[in-house]
Amino acid sequence: MMKVKLINKSHHPTPHYATPQAAGLDLRANLEESVELKPGDFTLIKTGLFMELPDGFEAQVRPRSGLAFKHGITVLNSPGTIDADYRGEIGVLLINHGKQSFVIEDGERIAQLVIARYEQVEWDEVEALAESNRGAGGFGSTGKN
Repeated sequence: MMKVKLINKSHHPTPHYATPQAAGLDLRANLEESVELKPGDFTLIKTGLFMELPDGFEAQVRPRSGLAFKHGITVLNSPGTIDADYRGEIGVLLINHGKQSFVIEDGERIAQLVIARYEQVEWDEVEALAESNRGAGGFGSTGKN
């Protein structure tokens, strides 16, 4: 298991995996007071967490399925990327796509954090690309299902 340096300035437990095969760690709101999110509104919710990722890794901030399904609350820039060289506080940009106001309480689980390896690329500019069965088809070109 990889070790990641973390500073927890929140008044909540350090994020942990809920099950042995879970990919995401729950992020909790670190609030002085509740925040009301009206339909169509978005806001940045701080977590009180600061981390130092190893080179070649990113943290992805993703929605929690229960909040999305039950209330229409999701991460606006989903997935939000936290780069390995970022040292600021982790924030979650939430939006209310639901039909009713939603109140975010201190300590509420608001998003998931997934740590993922990535590769940087170097472009090799060419005049043509190799042919493929799909070609340039996109946005539904492979059928309805």
